[in-house]
Amino acid sequence: MDFYSAYAQGFARVAAVTLPVHLADPAANAAEVIAQARACHDDHVAVAVFPELCLTGYSVDDLFLQDTLLEGAQEAVAEIVAASADLMTALVIGAPLVQGNRVYNCAIVVHRGSVLGVAPKSYLPNYREFYERRWFAPGDDRELEWVAVAGQDVRFGPDLIFRCLDVPGLDLHVEVCEDMWVPVPPSAEAALAGATVLANLSGSPITVARAEDRRLLVRSASARCSAAYVYAAAGQGESTTDLSWDGQTLVYECGDLLGEGERFPDGPRRTVVDVDLDRLRQERLRQGSFDDNRRTHRERTDRFRTVEWELAPPAGDIGLLRKVDRYPFVPDDPERLALDCYEAYNIQVSGLEQRLAAIGTPKAVIGVSGGLDSTHALIVACKAMDRLGRPRSDVLAFTMPGFATGATTKAYATRLSEALGVTFEELDIRPAAEQMLKDLGHPYAEGEKVYDITFENVQAGLRYDYLFRLANQRGGIVVGTGDLSELALGWCTYGVGDQMSHYTVNAGVPKTLVQHLIRWVISHGEFEEAANEVLVEILQQEITPELIPVEEGKKPQATEDSVGPYNLQDFTLAHVVRHGYRPRKIAFLAWHAWKDVEAGEWPPGFPDDARVAYSLSDVRAWLEVFVRRFFANQFKRSALPNGPKVSAIGTMSPRGDWRMPSDAKGTAWLAEIERDVPAA
Repeated sequence: MDFYSAYAQGFARVAAVTLPVHLADPAANAAEVIAQARACHDDHVAVAVFPELCLTGYSVDDLFLQDTLLEGAQEAVAEIVAASADLMTALVIGAPLVQGNRVYNCAIVVHRGSVLGVAPKSYLPNYREFYERRWFAPGDDRELEWVAVAGQDVRFGPDLIFRCLDVPGLDLHVEVCEDMWVPVPPSAEAALAGATVLANLSGSPITVARAEDRRLLVRSASARCSAAYVYAAAGQGESTTDLSWDGQTLVYECGDLLGEGERFPDGPRRTVVDVDLDRLRQERLRQGSFDDNRRTHRERTDRFRTVEWELAPPAGDIGLLRKVDRYPFVPDDPERLALDCYEAYNIQVSGLEQRLAAIGTPKAVIGVSGGLDSTHALIVACKAMDRLGRPRSDVLAFTMPGFATGATTKAYATRLSEALGVTFEELDIRPAAEQMLKDLGHPYAEGEKVYDITFENVQAGLRYDYLFRLANQRGGIVVGTGDLSELALGWCTYGVGDQMSHYTVNAGVPKTLVQHLIRWVISHGEFEEAANEVLVEILQQEITPELIPVEEGKKPQATEDSVGPYNLQDFTLAHVVRHGYRPRKIAFLAWHAWKDVEAGEWPPGFPDDARVAYSLSDVRAWLEVFVRRFFANQFKRSALPNGPKVSAIGTMSPRGDWRMPSDAKGTAWLAEIERDVPAA
């Protein structure tokens, strides 16, 4: 397996190309197309999409019915076909073609010296500034036909899907401009028939706000069809007698913008990106209604014809031309992050609010340590009480110091609880823990420094044992504080421990998002200034369970030393749960996302001193830890208490996104890491 190859990892490189047009000069336009085709070949592009009627110009009007132009267009196509013989890239070009007694506005697919097929424009605009029916015939009814092009008899019709045999999942469909603007575009039917990459050759003159309309249509088509959509519009050189042109190029994938070119460019522009074919396939596997829709329309979709071709993609490292978020749960865009935090926080608050109201008027019992998770759960509980019109004193916060509780975190818990105005008490669990360890015959009870899993879980379990009994005693429910990342990795104590509660507010929130939620709460003035000051201090500390006493000369216990960096583990979690990716692809993506601190974007407000990089060996080592822990701890996730789903990426609840047998083994996943992910 060629680990470093984007093509081997399930990507295909596509290009949306706009270029200067020479009006009514097919030979000159062919030269422009060939130059860009060679550049695409050098960029290792699989499919390059050019503008509508790029071999003649879109705006030549009645010249479309002149024999000189029509014959010149045929000759230009033949020249491009000949020039493509030594090029890897499949070219999608626009030209007028005669079929029978009519002229058709066509997209022609060319590859390695052959014409693979021709797709006529199905729907012709004949309103406002458009007069296409004056020259062209609609191609919506030209199914199952053939046409002669460049000395070859090829398939002709809007019913063609170009299936690449050596790049699995690269199934191309082509439509032309207005086809995208109708209620049921040809590309929608093609997607149901199996097309994954949808191409649109566009003329589309520019008027104010039309670029936004195009983005809306392309984005929605890619999202609705679980597809990539490649759009290329005409630009420089088109006639400005009555209109103007901006040469917009766009590539969207499942609603996400992969690339957009400069508008109103001087000279040619190529928007080159890598499309994730695995993502498209996985989205359709997951959304069963996609195929149900195909069944409804099978009379139409079953009529599509398949044209097979082979790309012979390059081997080795050609880079990865797409943005890979370091933090899939945390947007880089400030406005998007603010909106996500607003929604996530209020999902948690409203979830707890509804549960409290449904029960009656129970108090919220919560253990607070001064760490991130319990801090966030506490402020969620306080806001729920505010919204219910109840006093914050109905939040019962308990700090329960153990053998390794630090003075700093304990002080944070105390100060925050006092600033928020909750009912706060300290309950020292050490006497009970010492008694339990003695009853168990644990070496620690005899004075030995044995800090094993039993030593840790005696403390973790006692805390929740007390919380549940306190809830019984004081008429409350235990509010869980554990987060999504901990549940994925099994970093929680099962049963009477932090795995269990009456209602868990953080179960849908990953560790890498919690800090941003707290920052959002601070910046939006959800609480008093005294509380905000403590929250700021809490954000600065290292993540630690504080269960093992610090010995002189040794590093204090740190969670990430055991389970791995949450940066990487949340990255893996997102791609496992949301996309079902195999380990080698996750490693490939993680390596590209994390190998260079200076490359790519970081979330807003992310501290400079917290920015880190990971080598491929780091990625591989912690990916193996993730797989081992993820499979070994499903039994904890199978017994999760209720709690709201927060992120569209997913949650661990067996009633929500994730179901798997508790006795499943990760052997196949670990074997793939060993076999396919380089150690360095």
